[in-house]
Amino acid sequence: MRMPSLFDLQNRMSRLDQGDPLAKLNTLVSWEEFRPTLEVINDKERKSKAGRKPFDVVLMFKVLVLQSLYNLSDDSTEFQVRDRLSFMRFLGLEFHDSVPDAKTIWLFRERLTEAGLVEKLFTQFDGFLTNNGFAAKKGQIIDATIVSAPRQRNTREENALIKEGGKPEDWSDAKARQKDTDARWVKKNGVSRFGYKNHVCVDVKHKLIRKYDVTHAAVHDSNVFESLLDKDNTSRDVYADSAYRSKETIEKLDADKWRPHIQRKGTRSKKLTSWELQGNRTRSKIRSRIEHVFGVMAVRAGILIIRTVGAVRARAKIGLRNLAFNLDRFAMLSSSAG
Repeated sequence: MRMPSLFDLQNRMSRLDQGDPLAKLNTLVSWEEFRPTLEVINDKERKSKAGRKPFDVVLMFKVLVLQSLYNLSDDSTEFQVRDRLSFMRFLGLEFHDSVPDAKTIWLFRERLTEAGLVEKLFTQFDGFLTNNGFAAKKGQIIDATIVSAPRQRNTREENALIKEGGKPEDWSDAKARQKDTDARWVKKNGVSRFGYKNHVCVDVKHKLIRKYDVTHAAVHDSNVFESLLDKDNTSRDVYADSAYRSKETIEKLDADKWRPHIQRKGTRSKKLTSWELQGNRTRSKIRSRIEHVFGVMAVRAGILIIRTVGAVRARAKIGLRNLAFNLDRFAMLSSSAG
């Protein structure tokens, strides 16, 4: 049997380069530019110098990017970082280096959430995209997707009280902390779902997420439509499906000098004309590009399921997913351009 060589690991890593998307992502993204924003969470002086030195904030941020790209739990993230060479290399870790455990990963995400940094990091990277040749162009597409949360085993009376903003009197503080009272049920295509909605605005040219919002699942898509409009897009064209169409919406878009391209929906009493059907087909050729965004997320990481409790944490988790998509998409676009 052949004895291991000092070059075996190097050879293995060089072969990984051929098909490892993380290697391209690591090379193309200027990770150090995120450091000033991330360092905010270390502003509090440590009460004591005792104990283990905190992990580097950029390394921890990259851990959350990995977690978001592959839709991993905190425990699975710890295991995968220890197990996969590609993850270790992405993080710049050697075999002798310490690996953040699940609790450390959870705590870092909590601190990002409490400091409100996820949105700032997303906006910061959007500026990086614009400055590096990927400005929002050729119009924008707005849509939403449901993000499932763990179903709550509540009684009808408890659910009714929760919807009114209350809390059942017999719930202990420990039980209440485990209950997501912010998520809501919604029925779509005959299927009931419980959780939140990820509302996004994607530019037509690059299919990058430019703005997003997170609400509970029962909020109608049209309620956040106006807030998602990206005024920095080089085009005034706005595409959306029929859920966003109303007389008031069209009039408001026209008044603000937008060019609405919103799908029409027929009813039993008023079917769409052949001209309206043709208009839908024409618009859908562009509007359907946003399905690619949601599709890539699902193929790369599987259907996102929120494992956190509450709207604040859900917003951070979904925001990280959107940011991770943009990072990954940027690496793909840059590789194609090169």
